[in-house]
Amino acid sequence: MNFLSRFDISNETAQERCLEIFQTIFYGAEGERVYTPVGEDMGYIEDTGNHDVRTEGMSYGMMMCVQMDRKEEFDRLWKWVRTYMYLDKGPNKGYFAWSCETNGEMNSYGAAPDGEEFFIMSLIFAGNRWGNGEGIFNYHEEARQIIHTCINKGITDGSKGSAMFDAETGYIKFIADCNFTDPSYHLPHFYELYAQVAEPADAEFCKKAAVASREYWKKACHPETGLSAEYANYDGTPHKLDHPEYFGGRHDWFYSDAYRTILNIAVDSVWFGASDWAKEEADKYISFFERPENQDDWDHIYEVDGTKLDEPALHPIAIIATNATTAVLVDNDKTSKWVKRFLDTPLRLGDRRYYDNCLYFFSYMILSGNYKVW
Repeated sequence: MNFLSRFDISNETAQERCLEIFQTIFYGAEGERVYTPVGEDMGYIEDTGNHDVRTEGMSYGMMMCVQMDRKEEFDRLWKWVRTYMYLDKGPNKGYFAWSCETNGEMNSYGAAPDGEEFFIMSLIFAGNRWGNGEGIFNYHEEARQIIHTCINKGITDGSKGSAMFDAETGYIKFIADCNFTDPSYHLPHFYELYAQVAEPADAEFCKKAAVASREYWKKACHPETGLSAEYANYDGTPHKLDHPEYFGGRHDWFYSDAYRTILNIAVDSVWFGASDWAKEEADKYISFFERPENQDDWDHIYEVDGTKLDEPALHPIAIIATNATTAVLVDNDKTSKWVKRFLDTPLRLGDRRYYDNCLYFFSYMILSGNYKVW
């Protein structure tokens, strides 16, 4: 459904804008693009704020490509991932190094589950849309193996290391060897679809994980503000790190990762139907930004209870974009205001453009009816 039709944007115009955004992200001028082709058959997405290549960005790029029917770029990204990021030994064997230099050298031998989650979903969509090839381009087989590793590693398969999903709760973890999560990593709409290709036991787990994640959102989103933290405990409360220096500082507040939670709720609602809770959450969430003290001064870091901190948001364009996605759940003056603001906001330029523009594109696709199940 094209929710932007309420703002006089036709399906054709929306599709043209999607193509324009894709072209800018992949082939725009320096200071616009984040994609770099490598040789005859590879390419990477750069996190231009941190000047590295992350599984998050590579998997986001793959999802963009399959949504836009760009098989060549998809295959280039996936070959770069399998060539440089795949961990073929050690406790994280079967996962992908979450950060590499642009020359392919690994910065870490750890894995970040949000990358694996998007790899799986984009591979399933690729197989459905284009058919499966051979080797690493047997998309469904690659997805099946990653699913199995994420669920079973160190639990039922006898391997070293840890699973990315908590076996008891069904929750995705922040990293495999921890006992807390990231609310924005919860993607029940993906888990429902993993069952298409997963082994039978894994498929059943995925279905249970989808139910668990939808219930977890209710715990993680504040009952008054609708905000969620970047990292959270299994009971939904913000997770305060014992050693924040290992993770770059605080993450128990509403900050960059957390902007994705409302976007994910919107995508889940479009793909699988909007629950009453999701509608209430969207209204609560956007109402927070429309409080008098926030209306003209919203681009800050917040505690999840709504306490405004002095620090500015690092990714204000991402806030605008993801706030606009509440319009798929609630049609009122508040959501319309944010959609209009989003439509009037150009893609970000400069070093920090990567994260903002990725969320911008996903938000535009879901609002325009172009973020589809393939």
